Amino acid sequence: MAQIASVQTDLYRVPLKRTLTDSMHGTMMDFELITVRITDADGASGLGYTYTVNHGGAAVATMIQRDLTDALVGQEAYAIERRWQDMWWRLHYAGRGGHQTSAISAVDIALWDLIGVRAGAPLWKLFGGFDPVVPVYAGGIDLDFPLEALLDQTDRFVAEGFRAIKMKVGREDLREDVARVEAMRGHLGDGFTLMADANMRWSVDEAIRASRALAEYDLTWLEEPTIPDDVRGHARIVTEGCHAIAAGENLHTIYEFAHAIDAGAVTLPEPDVSNIGGYTGFRKVAALAEARNLRLTSHGVHDLTVHAMGRTAPSWRHTASGWRTTSRTPWRSSTASRSRRTAPGTGSHSTSSVSPRCHR
Repeated sequence: MAQIASVQTDLYRVPLKRTLTDSMHGTMMDFELITVRITDADGASGLGYTYTVNHGGAAVATMIQRDLTDALVGQEAYAIERRWQDMWWRLHYAGRGGHQTSAISAVDIALWDLIGVRAGAPLWKLFGGFDPVVPVYAGGIDLDFPLEALLDQTDRFVAEGFRAIKMKVGREDLREDVARVEAMRGHLGDGFTLMADANMRWSVDEAIRASRALAEYDLTWLEEPTIPDDVRGHARIVTEGCHAIAAGENLHTIYEFAHAIDAGAVTLPEPDVSNIGGYTGFRKVAALAEARNLRLTSHGVHDLTVHAMGRTAPSWRHTASGWRTTSRTPWRSSTASRSRRTAPGTGSHSTSSVSPRCHR
């Protein structure tokens, strides 16, 4: 493997076709996409990316450009764990999560993509290759949708072949959440996999009350019922509520996951490959979950995460709706499953469809 010759970082704003809302992040009009293209001395390249919602993307891009690029150029591209540790400790005092791990994620993903491209193999195979078919669900950012629009979206998901759906909860009045979940369950019928995501809306006591109020509707899991910082509170929700608890999109280090898992604060760890430190961080969280006999789900960046989930034996369901970068080859769809074809690396090669670039 050749040395790293260049690191190109770009920042894009991706406008959403429809303004979206959830219970805590407010109105979402666009995502900011930060891409990293690493080219080695032989001319081969790999592409990685991370993202933010509405704000913060420029800080991540600047961190890569100013603080990481000079530490990467001239180094061995294949020694990814070494590169990861170098980046972690270079930014440790300024980070230990947040923008730091988002920046590291984009670089780490680009390095793994480069290895896959050079090997001519998709990453799920290079990671160990448990199964190329990954179970999926459709997830809508639909908290403020009128009920009719929520059910219309559900019908579209079902028509596309999805056999599991996640909806948003966390409205001002818990009775509205209960009514919407009841309507979804009635619309989908018994036995259809349904999950609910509160996006950290509730206090611990409110979350326990909500979980009990939703108990009769057979939710597969309740996601992010309260803030991720309250590990003890999460553990109370697990033991005093009525649902399996999925959480982790806002945990940005393997140490945060270890604390949450050891405290019994999460039933289904849910790392996001774009903010946990890339594939290197994601695979370490997957190992933690397997060692504790916990099933794994994932958050976001679906075209990337499918490779990490494809090598993970105890996986639960991977999310597969939303936006993604242009793929070298399309996904193959089947009932409740999607998988990669044989494109090398991640299969993502272009951001030509997401423009214009942000100038800040």
